[in-house]
This record gives sequence, structure tokens and C-alpha cells, in this order.
Amino acid sequence: MNVRTILNTKGSTIETVRPTESIADATKQLRNHNVGALIVSDSGTSVDGIISERDIIRSLATNGPQTMQMQVRDLMTTKVHTCTPADTVANIMATMTAQRIRHLPVIAEDRLCGIISIGDVVKIRLEEVESEAHALRDYISSG
Repeated sequence: MNVRTILNTKGSTIETVRPTESIADATKQLRNHNVGALIVSDSGTSVDGIISERDIIRSLATNGPQTMQMQVRDLMTTKVHTCTPADTVANIMATMTAQRIRHLPVIAEDRLCGIISIGDVVKIRLEEVESEAHALRDYISSG
């Protein structure tokens, strides 16, 4: 199982935000799209950074309400780990675990083509486990 399979199932919709937008606008986008992170991109096809709910919460704890007037570039993570459509689910699980991250932008031919969340990974693994269990039950019952 690889990233391409996940994208084929979930789609390749990517929510982006410009680095100059306010954190208030970014939080509205997070809510409106029901996502936990936005790719920061001026072009919509490259990855300049990523901003997550976690980044915003941490700033609120430190800076209080003034966080909402800050710009996305003030809080975004600039060292972004990425994956490719050919990467295996096991590989991205290892990356997410080792780096303690929940979202991986997918890059193909130097262009942003999707995003994988930890929820996507859990969903695909559950489907794999259920399929294997079903196959084993069928094998056992067939004698």
C-alpha cells in the first residue's frame, strides 16, 4: 500500500494559505475546511511551510489574543517533511512517528499534489487489517 492509493481514495484536495494572511483568517480556513493543518504557499503548488492547530494553540498560550493578528509566516513550520506518491504507508508511518507530525504534504515532480494526515493512515491500516481478518476467516472456514 502506498501514498498514491490513499490519495486515490481520499482525493487530492489541498487547503493552502498565504504566509501574509492573518492567523485569524487561517483559523477560519481550518474550521471551514475541517482540517488540522494548512499548507503555506504563495503559489499553491509549492510548500513554503505548514501551519497547524497545534502551532496556533502554542502561540495563544504564549502570546495570548494578539496571536490572532499575527501573520501565518510568524508561526508556520518552515522545515516541512514531505512524501511522494510512491512512498509506502509503512514509510510515512515511520516518518510521522519519528518526527512527531500529523501531516505530510505529497510532492510529485516538484509540485504539491496532496496531503496525508495521520487519520488517513489509520483509516487505510484499519481497512488492511479488516481485509486480512476477512481473508483468514474465509480460509479457515473453507477447510
